[in-house]
Amino acid sequence: MRIGMILDGVFPPDPRVENEAVTLIEAGFEVYLFCLDYTGDLAESEVIQGIEVRRRYCKPLVYKLSAWAYTFPFYHRVTKRWIQEFITDNALDAIHVHDLQIARAVFELKVLVPIVLDLHENRPEIMKFYGHLQKFPGKQTIFPSRWEKFESKYIRQSTRTVVVTEEAKQYYVDKLGVDADKIIVVPNTVRAAFREEMNNDRSIIKRLQDQFVILYVGDTGLRRGLLTAIDAMPELSASIPKVRLVIVGKNKTDDVLKSRVKALGMENFVDFEGWKDFTLFQSYITVSDICISPLHRNIHHDTTYANKIFQYMAFAKPLVVSDCLSQEAVVEKAQSGLVHEAENVAEYTRCILELEAHAKRRAELGANGKRFVSEVYNWETTSQGLINYYKQLEEDVI
Repeated sequence: MRIGMILDGVFPPDPRVENEAVTLIEAGFEVYLFCLDYTGDLAESEVIQGIEVRRRYCKPLVYKLSAWAYTFPFYHRVTKRWIQEFITDNALDAIHVHDLQIARAVFELKVLVPIVLDLHENRPEIMKFYGHLQKFPGKQTIFPSRWEKFESKYIRQSTRTVVVTEEAKQYYVDKLGVDADKIIVVPNTVRAAFREEMNNDRSIIKRLQDQFVILYVGDTGLRRGLLTAIDAMPELSASIPKVRLVIVGKNKTDDVLKSRVKALGMENFVDFEGWKDFTLFQSYITVSDICISPLHRNIHHDTTYANKIFQYMAFAKPLVVSDCLSQEAVVEKAQSGLVHEAENVAEYTRCILELEAHAKRRAELGANGKRFVSEVYNWETTSQGLINYYKQLEEDVI
């Protein structure tokens, strides 16, 4: 059976797309991937880990217009033509669309094969926090409510919809009244061998090994809750010897975070490492004492996971996370950390101090998390629903 994946972005990298594609190939399927090339420097066709990659060069103007994908028809008109050629040339038996942005181009083709809509996130909800939607011209021309309308339409039209959490599944079942069996949950978990596949950078470990490291890895946008962690540092620095908040990642709003650090006089206790290659994450996690995910509460954060929490657990690190529903549920199920009310500095501080004071407790929580992702909640187990669906589809189609 030939599955055609549609991605309106560059590949590689995209861990979710890669994991799904490789897993389906290992299960006996052929996977073709349509993706974009924004530079013109990449091969039009190549094989990556068994994935038959097919690229189309996307001019900068077309890429910019993708932000207005559900305001003006231009972006979908261009990509629809490319996708039709991709489907025809590769004689596909099923289409797997990655995320909402390009979905319209696929559904308007009215193909006669099953279409799976893979929602990596709740795009209409998370768009409300995008910086370019807070000012001209985005504020006047890009409407999350319109994206939501098309999201609902295509969930109903798709053969199956894939989401990242049980909370997301329940959200769409309640909102749209769709059959729960029509939605497949495929979390962004790590592979069971994730820890063994990484390498340590000794320079990072040597620099931080004598500190009590509170680690955050990932996008640093304000909705990620890092102001909560920063605001806790005056009390934590007075209570914990050699404490250090290490932030690995970046965002356009980093100046806000850095200004808060300066205003609090915490420059000697907070490190902004900037964005680092994925291969260096192990080094930072290895040398950390507590790993955090202090996300703000909103519909998007309540129905998705920050991938980092599984990476943290793979390295047996105790977690301190906010009470966003999905991450709270998984941390409590794994018994791998403590939960605080989102944006509550006092509660966050209490959690950090409690774990710092009890090394044995930190070790127990870390061990629980490692066991959870290695034995129970890893990619090999959580991707099974996707494999089962395509195996059933293969029986029905071929």
